[in-house]
Amino acid sequence: MIRKIMIGLGGLLGLLLLVSLLTYALTMPEPLADGAPSEAWLSPGPFSVAMTDRVFVDEARETAANGDAPSLPNRTFPTSIWYPVDSMGSHPLIVHSHGFVSERGDMAYVAELLASHGYVVAAANYPLTSGSTAGGPNANDLVNQPADVSFLIDSVLGLSGGDKPFDGEVDTSRIGLMGYSLGGITTTLATYHPRLRDKRVAAAVSVAGPTAGLVRKFYETSDVPFMMIAGTADALIDFEFNAAIIPARVRNSVLVGIDRGTHLGFGSIAEPWLRLMHHPDGLGCAAVLANADAETDSFIRALGDEADGIVPDDNIPAVCETMPDVKALHPGRQQMITRIAILSFFESVFDENPARREAALSQLSNSLATDLPEASFSASANTNRLILQEL
Repeated sequence: MIRKIMIGLGGLLGLLLLVSLLTYALTMPEPLADGAPSEAWLSPGPFSVAMTDRVFVDEARETAANGDAPSLPNRTFPTSIWYPVDSMGSHPLIVHSHGFVSERGDMAYVAELLASHGYVVAAANYPLTSGSTAGGPNANDLVNQPADVSFLIDSVLGLSGGDKPFDGEVDTSRIGLMGYSLGGITTTLATYHPRLRDKRVAAAVSVAGPTAGLVRKFYETSDVPFMMIAGTADALIDFEFNAAIIPARVRNSVLVGIDRGTHLGFGSIAEPWLRLMHHPDGLGCAAVLANADAETDSFIRALGDEADGIVPDDNIPAVCETMPDVKALHPGRQQMITRIAILSFFESVFDENPARREAALSQLSNSLATDLPEASFSASANTNRLILQEL
Protein backbone atom coordinates (compact mmCIF):
# COMPACT_ATOMS: atom_id res chain seq x y z
CA MET A 1 0.00 0.00 0.00
CA ILE A 2 2.75 2.45 0.97
CA ARG A 3 4.58 1.58 -2.23
CA LYS A 4 1.46 2.33 -4.30
CA ILE A 5 0.98 5.64 -2.49
CA MET A 6 4.60 6.59 -3.11
CA ILE A 7 4.31 5.66 -6.79
CA GLY A 8 1.12 7.74 -7.02
CA LEU A 9 2.74 10.73 -5.34
CA GLY A 10 5.76 10.41 -7.59
CA GLY A 11 3.53 10.39 -10.65
CA LEU A 12 1.62 13.44 -9.38
CA LEU A 13 4.82 15.35 -8.71
CA GLY A 14 6.10 14.40 -12.15
CA LEU A 15 2.89 15.66 -13.75
CA LEU A 16 3.07 18.92 -11.80
CA LEU A 17 6.68 19.38 -12.86
CA LEU A 18 5.76 18.76 -16.49
CA VAL A 19 2.87 21.23 -16.31
CA SER A 20 5.17 23.82 -14.69
CA LEU A 21 7.80 23.38 -17.38
CA LEU A 22 5.20 23.65 -20.15
CA THR A 23 3.68 26.75 -18.55
CA TYR A 24 7.13 28.31 -18.25
CA ALA A 25 7.95 27.55 -21.88
CA LEU A 26 4.60 28.78 -23.19
CA THR A 27 4.70 32.07 -21.25
CA MET A 28 8.18 33.27 -22.19
CA PRO A 29 8.39 36.98 -23.04
CA GLU A 30 8.39 37.98 -26.68
CA PRO A 31 12.04 38.06 -27.80
CA LEU A 32 13.75 40.88 -29.61
CA ALA A 33 13.66 40.76 -33.39
CA ASP A 34 16.66 39.11 -35.01
CA GLY A 35 19.45 41.62 -35.51
CA ALA A 36 17.91 44.27 -33.23
CA PRO A 37 20.62 46.66 -31.97
CA SER A 38 19.28 46.32 -28.43
CA GLU A 39 20.23 42.65 -28.31
CA ALA A 40 23.90 43.49 -27.75
CA TRP A 41 22.93 45.59 -24.71
CA LEU A 42 20.80 42.81 -23.27
CA SER A 43 23.58 40.22 -23.49
CA PRO A 44 26.15 39.70 -20.72
CA GLY A 45 29.42 41.57 -21.10
CA PRO A 46 32.93 40.13 -21.44
CA PHE A 47 33.47 39.26 -17.77
CA SER A 48 32.27 36.37 -15.66
CA VAL A 49 30.40 37.56 -12.58
CA ALA A 50 30.80 36.61 -8.94
CA MET A 51 28.85 37.74 -5.89
CA THR A 52 29.95 37.81 -2.28
CA ASP A 53 28.44 39.07 0.97
CA ARG A 54 29.98 41.42 3.53
CA VAL A 55 28.60 43.02 6.68
CA PHE A 56 29.45 46.69 7.17
CA VAL A 57 28.77 48.36 10.53
CA ASP A 58 28.52 52.11 11.03
CA GLU A 59 29.50 52.63 14.65
CA ALA A 60 28.96 56.39 14.45
CA ARG A 61 25.16 56.30 14.04
CA GLU A 62 22.42 54.46 15.86
CA THR A 63 19.35 52.56 14.74
CA ALA A 64 16.20 53.94 16.36
CA ALA A 65 13.79 51.79 18.34
CA ASN A 66 11.20 50.32 16.01
CA GLY A 67 7.96 48.75 17.22
CA ASP A 68 8.94 46.07 19.70
CA ALA A 69 12.58 46.20 18.62
CA PRO A 70 14.91 48.26 20.88
CA SER A 71 17.28 50.90 19.62
CA LEU A 72 20.78 49.82 18.63
CA PRO A 73 24.03 51.78 19.06
CA ASN A 74 25.04 51.29 15.41
CA ARG A 75 23.65 50.77 11.92
CA THR A 76 24.41 47.39 10.38
CA PHE A 77 24.36 46.62 6.65
CA PRO A 78 24.37 43.05 5.32
CA THR A 79 25.72 43.77 1.84
CA SER A 80 25.97 41.87 -1.43
CA ILE A 81 28.71 42.81 -3.90
CA TRP A 82 28.58 41.76 -7.56
CA TYR A 83 31.87 42.13 -9.41
CA PRO A 84 33.67 41.13 -12.62
CA VAL A 85 36.08 38.22 -12.37
CA ASP A 86 39.69 38.61 -13.56
CA SER A 87 39.27 42.28 -14.39
CA MET A 88 42.35 44.21 -13.30
CA GLY A 89 41.32 47.64 -14.48
CA SER A 90 39.50 50.44 -12.70
CA HIS A 91 35.80 49.89 -12.13
CA PRO A 92 32.78 52.17 -11.86
CA LEU A 93 30.97 51.62 -8.57
CA ILE A 94 27.17 51.48 -8.41
CA VAL A 95 25.38 51.47 -5.05
CA HIS A 96 21.85 50.06 -5.30
CA SER A 97 19.11 50.88 -2.79
CA HIS A 98 16.25 48.41 -2.32
CA GLY A 99 12.56 49.17 -2.05
CA PHE A 100 10.29 49.31 1.00
CA VAL A 101 9.53 45.84 2.44
CA SER A 102 12.14 44.48 0.03
CA GLU A 103 15.72 43.17 0.15
CA ARG A 104 19.09 44.01 -1.36
CA GLY A 105 18.70 41.50 -4.20
CA ASP A 106 15.46 42.97 -5.53
CA MET A 107 17.14 43.99 -8.80
CA ALA A 108 19.91 41.39 -8.95
CA TYR A 109 19.30 40.90 -12.68
CA VAL A 110 20.58 44.44 -13.29
CA ALA A 111 23.50 44.08 -10.88
CA GLU A 112 24.67 40.92 -12.66
CA LEU A 113 24.50 42.59 -16.09
CA LEU A 114 26.45 45.63 -14.92
CA ALA A 115 29.10 43.46 -13.25
CA SER A 116 29.57 41.51 -16.49
CA HIS A 117 30.49 44.82 -18.12
CA GLY A 118 33.12 45.68 -15.52
CA TYR A 119 31.12 47.40 -12.80
CA VAL A 120 31.27 46.74 -9.08
CA VAL A 121 27.73 46.83 -7.67
CA ALA A 122 26.97 46.94 -3.94
CA ALA A 123 23.52 46.59 -2.37
CA ALA A 124 22.73 46.43 1.34
CA ASN A 125 19.70 45.73 3.48
CA TYR A 126 18.90 49.02 5.19
CA PRO A 127 18.41 48.83 8.96
CA LEU A 128 14.72 49.80 9.12
CA THR A 129 13.13 49.53 5.66
CA SER A 130 13.92 46.02 4.44
CA GLY A 131 11.40 43.20 4.58
CA SER A 132 13.42 41.51 7.34
CA THR A 133 13.44 44.53 9.67
CA ALA A 134 12.97 43.70 13.34
CA GLY A 135 9.73 45.34 14.44
CA GLY A 136 8.54 45.71 10.84
CA PRO A 137 9.68 47.99 7.98
CA ASN A 138 9.44 51.70 8.77
CA ALA A 139 9.52 54.17 5.88
CA ASN A 140 10.17 57.07 8.24
CA ASP A 141 13.81 55.95 8.37
CA LEU A 142 14.20 57.18 4.79
CA VAL A 143 15.75 60.39 6.11
CA ASN A 144 18.75 58.35 7.30
CA GLN A 145 19.31 56.39 4.10
CA PRO A 146 21.27 58.99 2.08
CA ALA A 147 23.93 58.88 4.82
CA ASP A 148 23.73 55.08 4.60
CA VAL A 149 24.54 55.36 0.89
CA SER A 150 27.60 57.49 1.68
CA PHE A 151 28.69 54.97 4.31
CA LEU A 152 28.37 52.13 1.81
CA ILE A 153 30.47 54.03 -0.73
CA ASP A 154 33.13 54.58 1.93
CA SER A 155 32.97 50.92 2.96
CA VAL A 156 33.49 49.56 -0.55
CA LEU A 157 36.27 52.05 -1.24
CA GLY A 158 37.91 50.95 2.02
CA LEU A 159 38.05 47.26 1.14
CA SER A 160 41.60 45.94 0.89
CA GLY A 161 43.61 42.75 1.04
CA GLY A 162 41.58 39.60 1.59
CA ASP A 163 38.46 41.65 2.35
CA LYS A 164 38.37 43.05 -1.19
CA PRO A 165 36.81 40.40 -3.45
CA PHE A 166 37.44 42.07 -6.81
CA ASP A 167 40.66 42.70 -8.70
CA GLY A 168 41.66 46.21 -9.70
CA GLU A 169 40.31 49.30 -8.00
CA VAL A 170 37.18 51.44 -7.93
CA ASP A 171 37.46 54.64 -9.94
CA THR A 172 36.28 57.32 -7.51
CA SER A 173 35.36 59.63 -10.41
CA ARG A 174 32.84 57.03 -11.65
CA ILE A 175 30.47 56.46 -8.74
CA GLY A 176 26.79 55.99 -9.57
CA LEU A 177 23.61 55.19 -7.71
CA MET A 178 20.46 53.29 -8.58
CA GLY A 179 17.42 52.48 -6.49
CA TYR A 180 14.01 50.87 -6.72
CA SER A 181 10.84 52.39 -5.23
CA LEU A 182 11.79 53.78 -1.78
CA GLY A 183 15.35 53.07 -2.89
CA GLY A 184 14.65 55.30 -5.88
CA ILE A 185 13.93 58.30 -3.70
CA THR A 186 16.92 57.34 -1.54
CA THR A 187 19.02 57.64 -4.69
CA THR A 188 17.43 60.97 -5.56
CA LEU A 189 18.08 62.36 -2.08
CA ALA A 190 21.70 61.19 -2.09
CA THR A 191 22.14 62.90 -5.46
CA TYR A 192 20.36 66.24 -4.92
CA HIS A 193 19.30 66.98 -1.32
CA PRO A 194 20.98 70.25 -0.22
CA ARG A 195 22.25 68.70 3.04
CA LEU A 196 22.04 64.92 2.55
CA ARG A 197 23.58 64.53 -0.91
CA ASP A 198 26.95 62.93 -1.61
CA LYS A 199 29.00 65.07 -3.98
CA ARG A 200 30.86 62.00 -5.27
CA VAL A 201 27.76 60.82 -7.16
CA ALA A 202 28.36 61.19 -10.89
CA ALA A 203 25.18 59.55 -12.29
CA ALA A 204 21.94 58.27 -10.81
CA VAL A 205 18.97 56.08 -11.77
CA SER A 206 15.62 55.96 -9.97
CA VAL A 207 13.40 52.99 -10.82
CA ALA A 208 9.76 53.71 -9.94
CA GLY A 209 10.92 56.07 -7.20
CA PRO A 210 8.61 58.64 -5.57
CA THR A 211 9.33 62.25 -6.54
CA ALA A 212 5.99 63.96 -5.90
CA GLY A 213 6.68 66.83 -3.52
CA LEU A 214 10.21 67.43 -4.85
CA VAL A 215 9.84 70.60 -6.93
CA ARG A 216 12.28 72.07 -9.44
CA LYS A 217 14.27 73.96 -6.79
CA PHE A 218 15.17 70.66 -5.12
CA TYR A 219 17.16 69.49 -8.16
CA GLU A 220 19.23 72.65 -8.57
CA THR A 221 22.14 71.42 -6.43
CA SER A 222 23.63 69.20 -9.15
CA ASP A 223 23.87 68.70 -12.91
CA VAL A 224 24.80 65.01 -12.80
CA PRO A 225 23.02 62.84 -15.39
CA PHE A 226 19.79 61.43 -13.93
CA MET A 227 17.40 58.81 -15.30
CA MET A 228 13.92 57.82 -14.16
CA ILE A 229 12.46 54.48 -15.28
CA ALA A 230 8.79 53.92 -14.52
CA GLY A 231 5.74 51.97 -15.64
CA THR A 232 2.55 53.66 -16.77
CA ALA A 233 0.41 51.10 -14.89
CA ASP A 234 2.18 51.47 -11.54
CA ALA A 235 -0.42 51.28 -8.76
CA LEU A 236 1.95 52.27 -5.96
CA ILE A 237 3.78 55.26 -7.43
CA ASP A 238 1.59 57.18 -9.87
CA PHE A 239 3.38 57.61 -13.20
CA GLU A 240 2.06 61.05 -14.12
CA PHE A 241 2.86 62.73 -10.81
CA ASN A 242 6.20 61.04 -10.12
CA ALA A 243 7.81 60.14 -13.44
CA ALA A 244 6.27 62.10 -16.31
CA ILE A 245 7.29 65.38 -14.66
CA ILE A 246 11.01 64.54 -14.53
CA PRO A 247 12.24 65.95 -17.89
CA ALA A 248 10.60 69.32 -17.17
CA ARG A 249 11.73 69.42 -13.55
CA VAL A 250 15.27 67.99 -13.55
CA ARG A 251 18.17 69.39 -15.55
CA ASN A 252 20.18 66.80 -17.47
CA SER A 253 17.54 64.12 -17.00
CA VAL A 254 15.96 61.39 -19.09
CA LEU A 255 12.78 59.41 -18.63
CA VAL A 256 12.21 55.88 -19.87
CA GLY A 257 8.51 55.07 -19.63
CA ILE A 258 7.24 51.50 -19.97
CA ASP A 259 3.71 51.15 -21.32
CA ARG A 260 1.64 48.90 -18.99
CA GLY A 261 4.70 48.45 -16.77
CA THR A 262 3.87 47.79 -13.12
CA HIS A 263 5.62 48.49 -9.83
CA LEU A 264 6.27 44.86 -8.98
CA GLY A 265 7.29 44.15 -12.56
CA PHE A 266 10.70 45.68 -11.83
CA GLY A 267 11.44 43.29 -8.97
CA SER A 268 13.52 40.15 -9.51
CA ILE A 269 10.70 38.03 -8.09
CA ALA A 270 8.32 39.08 -10.88
CA GLU A 271 10.08 37.03 -13.54
CA PRO A 272 8.92 34.30 -13.82
CA TRP A 273 6.74 34.02 -10.70
CA LEU A 274 4.24 36.79 -11.53
CA ARG A 275 3.91 36.13 -15.26
CA LEU A 276 0.35 34.85 -15.12
CA MET A 277 -1.13 37.64 -13.00
CA HIS A 278 -3.42 40.18 -14.67
CA HIS A 279 -1.82 42.94 -12.60
CA PRO A 280 0.61 42.08 -9.77
CA ASP A 281 0.62 45.37 -7.90
CA GLY A 282 -2.18 44.26 -5.60
CA LEU A 283 0.41 42.09 -3.87
CA GLY A 284 2.72 45.06 -3.45
CA CYS A 285 -0.09 47.26 -2.16
CA ALA A 286 -0.99 44.72 0.50
CA ALA A 287 2.61 44.52 1.73
CA VAL A 288 3.24 48.26 1.70
CA LEU A 289 -0.04 49.36 3.27
CA ALA A 290 0.28 46.77 6.03
CA ASN A 291 3.51 48.48 7.08
CA ALA A 292 2.86 52.10 6.12
CA ASP A 293 2.30 55.06 8.41
CA ALA A 294 -1.31 56.28 8.44
CA GLU A 295 -0.02 59.48 6.85
CA THR A 296 1.68 57.91 3.84
CA ASP A 297 3.67 61.02 2.89
CA SER A 298 5.06 61.58 6.40
CA PHE A 299 8.47 60.35 5.28
CA ILE A 300 8.53 63.12 2.63
CA ARG A 301 7.63 65.84 5.12
CA ALA A 302 10.52 64.78 7.36
CA LEU A 303 13.05 65.53 4.61
CA GLY A 304 12.76 69.30 4.55
CA ASP A 305 10.55 72.20 3.56
CA GLU A 306 9.93 74.67 0.78
CA ALA A 307 13.37 76.22 1.23
CA ASP A 308 14.81 72.83 0.28
CA GLY A 309 12.47 72.43 -2.68
CA ILE A 310 10.24 69.94 -0.82
CA VAL A 311 6.55 70.87 -1.10
CA PRO A 312 4.09 67.99 -0.44
CA ASP A 313 0.91 68.24 -2.51
CA ASP A 314 -2.32 66.85 -1.05
CA ASN A 315 -3.76 66.49 -4.56
CA ILE A 316 -1.25 63.82 -5.55
CA PRO A 317 -2.74 60.30 -5.52
CA ALA A 318 -1.77 58.34 -2.44
CA VAL A 319 0.06 55.02 -2.63
CA CYS A 320 -2.34 52.41 -4.05
CA GLU A 321 -5.23 54.90 -4.18
CA THR A 322 -6.21 53.48 -7.58
CA MET A 323 -5.53 50.13 -9.23
CA PRO A 324 -5.06 50.27 -13.03
CA ASP A 325 -7.40 47.87 -14.82
CA VAL A 326 -5.15 47.24 -17.83
CA LYS A 327 -3.41 43.91 -18.35
CA ALA A 328 0.15 44.25 -17.10
CA LEU A 329 3.05 44.03 -19.50
CA HIS A 330 4.90 40.72 -19.30
CA PRO A 331 7.47 41.20 -16.50
CA GLY A 332 10.13 39.65 -18.72
CA ARG A 333 9.64 42.41 -21.30
CA GLN A 334 9.60 45.04 -18.56
CA GLN A 335 12.88 43.76 -17.19
CA MET A 336 14.44 43.57 -20.66
CA ILE A 337 13.75 47.28 -21.08
CA THR A 338 15.08 48.00 -17.60
CA ARG A 339 18.35 46.11 -18.10
CA ILE A 340 19.05 47.74 -21.45
CA ALA A 341 18.14 51.24 -20.24
CA ILE A 342 20.26 51.12 -17.09
CA LEU A 343 23.31 49.63 -18.79
CA SER A 344 23.21 52.07 -21.72
CA PHE A 345 22.62 55.03 -19.39
CA PHE A 346 25.60 54.28 -17.16
CA GLU A 347 27.78 53.43 -20.15
CA SER A 348 26.86 56.77 -21.76
CA VAL A 349 28.42 58.48 -18.75
CA PHE A 350 31.08 56.11 -17.41
CA ASP A 351 32.63 54.14 -20.28
CA GLU A 352 36.22 55.21 -20.91
CA ASN A 353 35.85 54.84 -24.70
CA PRO A 354 34.22 57.93 -26.31
CA ALA A 355 32.79 55.86 -29.16
CA ARG A 356 31.17 53.45 -26.70
CA ARG A 357 29.67 56.37 -24.77
CA GLU A 358 28.16 57.80 -27.93
CA ALA A 359 26.83 54.38 -28.95
CA ALA A 360 25.28 53.97 -25.51
CA LEU A 361 23.53 57.33 -25.73
CA SER A 362 22.19 56.42 -29.18
CA GLN A 363 20.96 53.07 -27.87
CA LEU A 364 19.17 54.72 -24.98
CA SER A 365 17.62 57.58 -26.93
CA ASN A 366 16.80 55.81 -30.22
CA SER A 367 17.21 52.03 -30.49
CA LEU A 368 15.54 51.12 -27.19
CA ALA A 369 12.08 52.37 -28.16
CA THR A 370 12.49 51.16 -31.75
CA ASP A 371 13.30 47.60 -30.71
CA LEU A 372 10.91 47.46 -27.75
CA PRO A 373 7.87 49.60 -28.61
CA GLU A 374 6.55 49.40 -25.04
CA ALA A 375 9.42 51.74 -24.12
CA SER A 376 9.40 55.49 -24.62
CA PHE A 377 12.22 58.00 -24.21
CA SER A 378 12.11 61.68 -23.34
CA ALA A 379 14.68 64.09 -22.01
CA SER A 380 15.15 67.53 -20.54
CA ALA A 381 16.00 70.23 -23.06
CA ASN A 382 19.73 70.24 -22.24
CA THR A 383 20.30 66.54 -21.54
CA ASN A 384 22.41 65.61 -24.55
CA ARG A 385 24.60 68.68 -24.19
CA LEU A 386 25.34 68.00 -20.52
CA ILE A 387 25.89 64.27 -20.93
CA LEU A 388 28.21 64.92 -23.85
CA GLN A 389 30.23 67.29 -21.67
CA GLU A 390 31.03 64.21 -19.60
CA LEU A 391 32.41 62.40 -22.68
